[in-house]
Amino acid sequence: MALPTSPASSWLQRTGFPSQLFESGRDDYELYEEDGEFVLSVEMPGFDPAEIDVTWDDGILNVAAEHEDQNRAERRTYHRRFRFPKSVGDEEITASYNNGILEVRLPVSAGAATRGTPIEIDA
Repeated sequence: MALPTSPASSWLQRTGFPSQLFESGRDDYELYEEDGEFVLSVEMPGFDPAEIDVTWDDGILNVAAEHEDQNRAERRTYHRRFRFPKSVGDEEITASYNNGILEVRLPVSAGAATRGTPIEIDA
């Protein structure tokens, strides 16, 4: 059996699978650490703040949204999970939504160390 040589979106159209299942590398967010907190900015234009759910569970931030446009009979969904390597002050997490950008601030707990085991690099 020969492997496809064309882009995934074109050969997947013939199989009936939605091509978005296999897409990766979306640049719809920015994540950085500054002044003792993580800052996550997610581009979510067209959503109403009431349509967005942000939840925190044991080091994982979940961002989900659903929007139905009755006039166009279309439905848009968004779902993404972010894992954080340091302890975060659960009670101090804040979120705001302005001009289509969701911003979540996650304060790093005092004295928190990155979880994991150091891996030695061979030269």
